[in-house]
Amino acid sequence: MQDKDLIFQAIGSIFGKVTFPENRKSAIVKVSGRNYPLYYLNERYSRIRFEAMKSQIESTGNHELRLIVYPKAIHFPNPEQPHQIAFHFVKYENNNNVKAFKKYDNLEFKLTGLWQFIPVCKIPCISVYRNFSPMQLEIVKKLSLPRKVEFMKAKHLPLFWKDAPIPPFQYNPTLEKEERGKPMFVSIKAKFQPHKNAFKFDSLLAMPQVEAPEYFKAGKELKAEAMLALKEVGSLGDDNHEDFGVNSVER
Repeated sequence: MQDKDLIFQAIGSIFGKVTFPENRKSAIVKVSGRNYPLYYLNERYSRIRFEAMKSQIESTGNHELRLIVYPKAIHFPNPEQPHQIAFHFVKYENNNNVKAFKKYDNLEFKLTGLWQFIPVCKIPCISVYRNFSPMQLEIVKKLSLPRKVEFMKAKHLPLFWKDAPIPPFQYNPTLEKEERGKPMFVSIKAKFQPHKNAFKFDSLLAMPQVEAPEYFKAGKELKAEAMLALKEVGSLGDDNHEDFGVNSVER
């Protein structure tokens, strides 16, 4: 039975040195000696908070901050090519929001999504899809084909989970459709491991369940149509921010 309080979500906290390279809207955050892109969300309050963080760093000279972020994994067509990790900025710690940061230890994340292998990654992933709502559906209806596909993109976050109570789903085209099964929806606490560029299971937040919350997912036909449209009009633009800041909801 589905827990109605569960949603697709990926959110947590990191501590690092934030810098702003010239001629870029995004920032760089150094975590445990490794640099990661730090993007802002394309929504008004995220941009305001991002600029406020930049102003504070410039006025105090202190680049080391605790951040609440949404993680993002960038995968490549060749499974041999290592994935990359980036973060989307949510907020930085200051005197007004100390309580919000008590929810997470450093490098601690809440991940809820589908536990599965994807073709382009050797490590199993938690796939975090867009949560469905009637309001978001109305937004999707108004988007161009390429933007619809971009909106529906999942975040496939590599996760090391030793002795998982359920194996990650792996698609097997040789099986009959009714025999293939489907990925389970899991809700966990995980630690980000910079030296592995992946997450490591820490604890269960809820029991795995068969039924997932409603979500958006672009089918193969829609993706193919979007690719044709992109060839005609060019790329979607730069990746300095997340085009739709609604993939994960902070709770």
